[in-house]
Amino acid sequence: MKHKLLLVEDDPDTSEMLRVYFEAQGYYIIQAFSGNDALQKCQVSLPDLILLDVRLPDIDGMEVGKRLQNDLRTSRIPIIFVTERQERDFRISGLKLGAVDYITKPFDIQELRLKVRNTLRRSAGQNNPITSLPGELLTTQKLDTLLKFHGWAVLGIFVTGLSTFNEIYGFVARDDVVRAMALILTSVVDEIGTVDDFVGHPTEDRFIITTAETKVYELNKRIQNRLNQAMLYFYPIHDREIGYAVHSNAPNGRIAIPFLHVETKIVTEKDSGFTRAEDLARAFNLTL
Repeated sequence: MKHKLLLVEDDPDTSEMLRVYFEAQGYYIIQAFSGNDALQKCQVSLPDLILLDVRLPDIDGMEVGKRLQNDLRTSRIPIIFVTERQERDFRISGLKLGAVDYITKPFDIQELRLKVRNTLRRSAGQNNPITSLPGELLTTQKLDTLLKFHGWAVLGIFVTGLSTFNEIYGFVARDDVVRAMALILTSVVDEIGTVDDFVGHPTEDRFIITTAETKVYELNKRIQNRLNQAMLYFYPIHDREIGYAVHSNAPNGRIAIPFLHVETKIVTEKDSGFTRAEDLARAFNLTL
């Protein structure tokens, strides 16, 4: 499957040169010519990597990076900034917004190609950067091999409201929630699972556990109890006392927001009817 690159460059000649070059290297290319255009295209189709020019005609690349960071769906897309600036403070600001690398204009196209290739290799092979659990690639690979065995079960764990939680309390608090969830899941699996159980974290708001059908329902019950009890303690005391969070910057003014909630989904060999790994992955909103 081709890697998808989003090129954010307002100069048509430079954008076209990059498109032709990277398509010849086997990449699927999406072009955006402004910051707002880039944000819109990220919502339509998530790229694997973004080449982001800092100087854009509407909002600059730093602001684009900030908005991507604050959106749960796009916060982990690797970004390579294309810039004419080399100041230390600028580079540090960019790193805080998710930049994995920089290249300075006028750039060497071979150097840029290597940066893109190496970044994609790291992001594809690494564990989830927040929890260090196996990420999307390893999780989907696990699902791909699961159908070869008998007596298997898959438990999906989904946390609802994480994106809004991020808007209210910030990405540091959001990451604390996700890390705590990972610790609870791995602890429960260690307590009552099997030695062959797998815990993956393919996307920020979902986890996947593969286990034996004889274990999955007990795992599910204990996980639901522990996680839904734990969610309350991620909120300030004032919010816990009133029973909800307050979104002060919502489009329609201050509104009450329900607390985070955990939902689960179980698929077993016995009741699934799945014969293809692609269908099993799709049942948990993943792709092979």
